[in-house]
Amino acid sequence: MLPVEFIQALHSLVPPERLYLDPVDCYAYAYDNSRKYFPPECVVFPLVTDDVVQLIRLCNQFKIPLTPRGRGTGTAGGCLAEQGGVMLSLERMTQIKAIDTPNRALVAEPGVLNETVQAAIRPHGFFWPPDPSSAAFSTIGGNLATSAGGPHAVKYGTTRDHVLGLTAVTGRGDVIRTGCYTTKGVVGYDLTRLLIGSEGTLAVITEITLKRRRYLLQSGLVAHYQDANSCAEAIVSIMKEPQGPSALEFLDSGSLDLVRARNPELLPNDSRAMLMIEVDGTEHEIREASAKLLAACQNPGLLQAMTVQNTADLWKARKTLSPLLRDIAPKKINEDIVVPVDKIPRLLAGLSALCQQYQIANVNFGHAGNGNIHVNLLIDPDNQNESERAYQCLDQIFDLVISLNGTLSGEHGIGSKAPYIGKELDEATLALMKQINRP
Repeated sequence: MLPVEFIQALHSLVPPERLYLDPVDCYAYAYDNSRKYFPPECVVFPLVTDDVVQLIRLCNQFKIPLTPRGRGTGTAGGCLAEQGGVMLSLERMTQIKAIDTPNRALVAEPGVLNETVQAAIRPHGFFWPPDPSSAAFSTIGGNLATSAGGPHAVKYGTTRDHVLGLTAVTGRGDVIRTGCYTTKGVVGYDLTRLLIGSEGTLAVITEITLKRRRYLLQSGLVAHYQDANSCAEAIVSIMKEPQGPSALEFLDSGSLDLVRARNPELLPNDSRAMLMIEVDGTEHEIREASAKLLAACQNPGLLQAMTVQNTADLWKARKTLSPLLRDIAPKKINEDIVVPVDKIPRLLAGLSALCQQYQIANVNFGHAGNGNIHVNLLIDPDNQNESERAYQCLDQIFDLVISLNGTLSGEHGIGSKAPYIGKELDEATLALMKQINRP
């Protein structure tokens, strides 16, 4: 329970319309897309950097835990108030402060939606490459918290590659400014890249300067295969091409069945694995790249590969996979593991063997061009035996990923995966991270 003195101090800092103390109001901030529940004891909505400063200092004074949060679209539980205390919701910091076309920059607050950024800069001929499936609902602050990627990370990289600088508030309540406004700058340590992906554990980001990219013409290809192994081999061949794709998405048979259930005419009935391939550039570059990538798709398991004039329906179907899986298994285990691209065939074979061994239904899809596969273990959490088998299976999946020189999280962050972090990071590395995190 929060001390009375702390609540009184809160009332003096925050107007009532920006403070939730009723447990009913706070409950909406008790969960994210991981479907885990940790209710905060209060929720505060800052509007400016100084609001964040004052709140952090107050929490330090009373030793109250504080958890920063965007719109709660994460899948790993990284924005949940596991220790109770204060939820710092940045969702009302929604100003775009500058659109600087000559310098290809945009300055915005962390509560601006990803899709809002795209809409603001598209008329100027630009786009911001990070494009997670939750772009319509996730904030750019949340995107920075996990260094979100999305389909176009295969060519353009993740969020970390498209931020020039930040304003942030440390755990002591100090305001820091990292990076610079120019695309070149080597003064001091690269604190910008350090903060991005730290899930709010190092500082609370209150202003962001984004680096924009010129919008290019786009074209799509699709390739259907008789099995996942043939599809995986094609991914390796495609990524060997110097003029590679701007997006390369993999869908396994379970994913395709979900798409067919909603869109019966969209896919061939005999397809058991599919690649969605996007290329961008000038018309000449697109023609040249498309021809080479179609050739790279060829192997004995290929059913058909072709150019698609309008990929909008396919992308829409791809982006609805996670919500569709939630309908089937509301508390599915969803992990975004990553392996080197040439290890994808071994990863998919290993996943299939482990899920058969533990008798767990699973669906796999994801950003194949980065080796980033979203593994979904479909379980009934009320079935204790099934749940135990699923977590035993997950433990073995993580071991498989590490054995293939991979990583446990590509874009979702660590969050509830913290107990497994020792599989990837040694004790000395973890000790250094803890030292950096000390106030």
